[in-house]
Amino acid sequence: MAAQPPSSGAPAAAGNTKRTPKRKPKTKPAAPSALNPNWAQLQSKLPASTFLGKRKRPAPSPPPAPSPNPDAAELSFKLEPTSDDTSLTKALALDCEMVGVGAGGSKSALARATLVNSFGNVVYDEYVRPMERIVDYRTHISGIRPKHMNKAKDFSIVQKDIAELITGRVLVGHALHHDLKVLLLGHPKKDIRDTSEYEVFRREGKRRSLKDLAAQELCVKIQQQEHCPIEDARAAMFIYKKHKKGWEKNKKEQFRFKNKQKKRGNKKSAEANEKDPNVPIVLL
Repeated sequence: MAAQPPSSGAPAAAGNTKRTPKRKPKTKPAAPSALNPNWAQLQSKLPASTFLGKRKRPAPSPPPAPSPNPDAAELSFKLEPTSDDTSLTKALALDCEMVGVGAGGSKSALARATLVNSFGNVVYDEYVRPMERIVDYRTHISGIRPKHMNKAKDFSIVQKDIAELITGRVLVGHALHHDLKVLLLGHPKKDIRDTSEYEVFRREGKRRSLKDLAAQELCVKIQQQEHCPIEDARAAMFIYKKHKKGWEKNKKEQFRFKNKQKKRGNKKSAEANEKDPNVPIVLL
């Protein structure tokens, strides 16, 4: 029996069919892995706002504001005596205020003289009538005004009083050569304690102001406006007392060294005179 030919419809149907592309299966999100019991316990203890994850770099903090100087904050504005004792102590501090006389007021003349004892108490304080006409009162510094001349004493009286009070005593002050100059007085160098000359207080070899020294050594502000001779003398005295032990030791060593140098110089000159044939020999 002959085989039947394949029907023509089957191949046509096969030719007309289109292959649909296979869709990739969607990946299902992986189930969260079970947390370690210790980690879960730690997370439960943290506040809700805490985020545990990748660390973030902290934002740069602004530079800190400059803090006020602690030394400046501790400065006082007034110096007070340390005792009620108003006696004449071994050391006295001197301060003077000057006015301008002469052409243009360029020459300084004494207008007020003040002495305080080692406790900071005033033992002498007088306004002075200069021997020449006042041209410039220098009030912004000296604090001297025309009304002060109404009760002022003559220069010669104040000069004599000061000379008697400081004789045989240690004289303390700041830039004392100016004060002694307007008083037309002198004082033995060995008895002078000048806070502007003491080597310990110098900065890079330069003298410092009393205002600067008072702020550093006494933590007190002085000379903010017009100068007060009582306050300035008191400041110089208290600075001296603070460094008195080392200052006096230094002073003794200086004079001991100078005396040795003087003796050596006298000895050498005597030996030179003995060898010099031109020096006459006196026969008794």
